[in-house]
Amino acid sequence: MAAGTNSPGAATAHQWTGREARLLRHALRLSVRGFAAYLGVAARTVAKWESGGTATVPRPDTQAILDTALARADDGARTRFEVLVTEARESDRRPDPAPRYDYEAWTDDLDRTVACLGRQEFRLAHTLLDRWLGRFEPNSSDRQGMYLYGRSLRLLGEVRQDQGALRGPLSAEHVYRQALRVFTELESPRRVAQLELQLVVIDEMSGRLESAAARYQSLSEDERLSPHDRTRARLWVGTALSKRGLHETATDHIVPAIREFEALEEPADWSIAHQKLALAHRGAGDLTAAGRAIDVALSNRVDDTPLQQVRLDTAHAHILLSDTATADSGLAILERTARISTRYGLMHQLRSIDGIRRGFESR
Repeated sequence: MAAGTNSPGAATAHQWTGREARLLRHALRLSVRGFAAYLGVAARTVAKWESGGTATVPRPDTQAILDTALARADDGARTRFEVLVTEARESDRRPDPAPRYDYEAWTDDLDRTVACLGRQEFRLAHTLLDRWLGRFEPNSSDRQGMYLYGRSLRLLGEVRQDQGALRGPLSAEHVYRQALRVFTELESPRRVAQLELQLVVIDEMSGRLESAAARYQSLSEDERLSPHDRTRARLWVGTALSKRGLHETATDHIVPAIREFEALEEPADWSIAHQKLALAHRGAGDLTAAGRAIDVALSNRVDDTPLQQVRLDTAHAHILLSDTATADSGLAILERTARISTRYGLMHQLRSIDGIRRGFESR
């Protein structure tokens, strides 16, 4: 990088990398979004620089933008930047201390935890996560450890969510908020947005449907999320609306999500979206359309884990119970899903099954 300014006390560097860009942001005391606005670039561009560190070298025109930003900074910010750059370069010359934790083993355990979640092996998942969560001492200077710590917290939240522990001191919501604080400190915008999305799922599962639909809508347009996650948020707008009884409006969100999942080549979510569409049609009283949609979902099972099997078969049973001619088949499927839910400890699904059964009996 050329010198940003010829004024006295100006900080200088030979070339901007993602690391120097991050240090300038810290010197200016700006958030990722604030720094992006200051430079006139997208927030995801800044996040990409910083995640790449010294391996990321912005284009020449962007180098000039950063030169100008440094030149515009006041003397205090330029001094802070110079100190931060000097410290970073001195750190480069020092040998790396021996790591306190075996990060490779930790990463392997997180991969095993993901596999356990897919099989609803919650006890083993807890064991793998507690091995590290109980040992790690949060330290903001240990970015790798903090990243793995944040991932561990999120996975623990998923375990508790699948078990139906939604709110309270030992709940999915509590752990998700802990993970959110970690990734906010690490300035990882995509991870932060993903956790915000998970917290909206908790709201929806807890019955806060109106606020959940509004937040899903906002996140479906949030550039911090991947196209896949934004499409999931769009689908869940429809889910929340359907639960509120706004079934026809729900399909206006679910059908575009189905098309987007197809374009993204996401067969599992494409199948799940047809399941959601079937329930929306059922709620609107169109059992023929509901039957067509649930048949598509049943014929295109992809991730046939116990949890997804229960969700899909529960939806199928709910549709069958809406017609006296198929009600007996619906009750039989509901009994089977209740047994699977009990076996795997899927308490939220059990509560849903009980609600469907009571609704049928009251009719």
